Amino acid sequence: MFQIGGLVVFCGLLAQTTAQLDALPLAVTPALAPSPTDLAGNLTRALSNGLLSEGLLGVLENLPLLDILKAGGNTPGGLLGGLLGHVTSLTPLLENIVDLKITNPKLLELGLVQSPDGHRLYVTIPLGMVLNVKTPLVGSLLKLAVKPNITAELLTVKDDQKIRLVLGDCTHSPGSLKISLLDGLGPLPLQSFVDNLTGILNNVLPGLVQGKVCPLVNAALGHLDITLVHSILNALIHRLQFVITV
Repeated sequence: MFQIGGLVVFCGLLAQTTAQLDALPLAVTPALAPSPTDLAGNLTRALSNGLLSEGLLGVLENLPLLDILKAGGNTPGGLLGGLLGHVTSLTPLLENIVDLKITNPKLLELGLVQSPDGHRLYVTIPLGMVLNVKTPLVGSLLKLAVKPNITAELLTVKDDQKIRLVLGDCTHSPGSLKISLLDGLGPLPLQSFVDNLTGILNNVLPGLVQGKVCPLVNAALGHLDITLVHSILNALIHRLQFVITV
């Protein structure tokens, strides 16, 4: 009887202990170091969030495109001076633009490429917007979908015994601007107008976007999480490949 009673007590204690263990929170497994894909993804997400926080969409929506077109591409002290000033044949075309508004600005998915030597990163920043052009040639608004790209170079520099991640070249790729007609199809004169306007935009818009967006990239870079920056610096300094190109 004593042995049976002891077994009963033991079983009761075991059940009680098991219940108490079940009530305890599970031990958290230490987080693993981020994989290369995670590191690249974390960087592009952080830069996207940073650009949006810096007011990128508002900057795009308020680009002074119409003013620059009306001025023939001459902006004192700007990047576009002289681009259109010598093209006198475009003056009648520009005078037919009564109004031009930028709507629906978007930041599309960023791309990331690592240089062959492993020391630099190139961030592709694709943008989207709609140009609403009002002209007497069209009964309603003429809508153009416009997609410019900016490429930002990220590299490491050492100053005052510190290594930092900084913005190098920040440019637009020649020929990367995409323009398509969304609405306003009409007769041949209209198509000629669109073709000529597209040619002007190809000359003017990329430089204008570059001048406005690149400072925002630099600002977003300065607000990156310090742990993320250290991880990226370590990878770049040691030439570790962490951008997986498919």
